[in-house]
Amino acid sequence: MATQPQYTHAGTAVRHEMVTTAFELDNFEIVKNLGVVRGIVVRSRSIFGTIGAGLQTLVGGNITLLSNLCEKTRNEAFDLMMEHAAQLGANAVIGAHYDATDIMQGVTEVLAYGTAVVVKPKPQQ
Repeated sequence: MATQPQYTHAGTAVRHEMVTTAFELDNFEIVKNLGVVRGIVVRSRSIFGTIGAGLQTLVGGNITLLSNLCEKTRNEAFDLMMEHAAQLGANAVIGAHYDATDIMQGVTEVLAYGTAVVVKPKPQQ
């Protein structure tokens, strides 16, 4: 089984499982809010990708060329967000979201953002 990536900066690590769309992490308490972190990727489709995707639309179903491009772009934006969090000294990110904006035809910005926090385990009851 593959291990989840860990993002480290100056000894501070943010593990993949310490990111949530919620505003709290189960069994952890937030001890410090470090502010908004983000990762931005601007991507264009190549002419070959556009032609290939056009051909895939003729047969219907999942357009894998575009699905793969979208997944790769989201992963890159997520990685940049996690690196930003680690640079600030966070060990978790809460309220994580994605957003996408068409900048011009064939060019899209993908933004991953959230709130960088420092958390510690809650005391056992």
